[in-house]
Amino acid sequence: MFSDADAAALYDLLNPWDPERFPSDAFYDGLVRDADAVLDVGCGTGAMLHRARESGHTGRLVGIDPDRAALDRARRRTDVEWVLGVAADAAWDGEFDLATMVSHAFQCLVGDDELRASLAAVRTALRDGGRFAFETRHPQARAWESWETDPAAPVDDADDIVDPTGRVLRSSHHVESVVGDVVTFTETTTDKEHGTVLRVDRTSLRFLDVPTLAGFLAEAGFAIEAQYGDWHRGPLTGTSREIVTVARRV
Repeated sequence: MFSDADAAALYDLLNPWDPERFPSDAFYDGLVRDADAVLDVGCGTGAMLHRARESGHTGRLVGIDPDRAALDRARRRTDVEWVLGVAADAAWDGEFDLATMVSHAFQCLVGDDELRASLAAVRTALRDGGRFAFETRHPQARAWESWETDPAAPVDDADDIVDPTGRVLRSSHHVESVVGDVVTFTETTTDKEHGTVLRVDRTSLRFLDVPTLAGFLAEAGFAIEAQYGDWHRGPLTGTSREIVTVARRV
């Protein structure tokens, strides 16, 4: 068995939040430190908000996510507010200085209606002038082309994944379709020793280009304060792999 709880624990193992090691984490960590009240949309297991509290943040911290198992891990800290729901469920009104969507969570907003409803809810949750920070992979980099892996191919032992129970796992990916700006793929988790498939997760992500993203933000009542092509605040260029956006409620 490989439960939702196992998957959440493995996510934390593979994706530690560490602003000292990862420029992406440092980017958001600085924004969170400077905000009195923070809403993390798609907070997952809560690692960013956990770190903020551990680092001395004394303001209000709230995380919302639809994954119950992830929230169960997040709730190990009780000095942060945790809410079950998707972005469009955010029901706060003018309560936050900063909203975030980290780890490419913004790309999970696939349909136009879902995206519009989510942006509207985030804007409403912010105070006048509040900021919304998120990133999305730049479609020009075609990141999905590097995700395809052969589950039957040999794997170097250095690439082994050891879960919290000591089980050795391997993960493989298959891109099922690319339709317009939506990429659908599966991730298969296998017990390496026995070759048993433990779990198959299917995900669709949307790869918005810069003009389309700007249009959705303007329609929702956001002005783009800054956009970067990397985590060091470099400019957007013809080779940028990320669109890192800070938008302000107007």
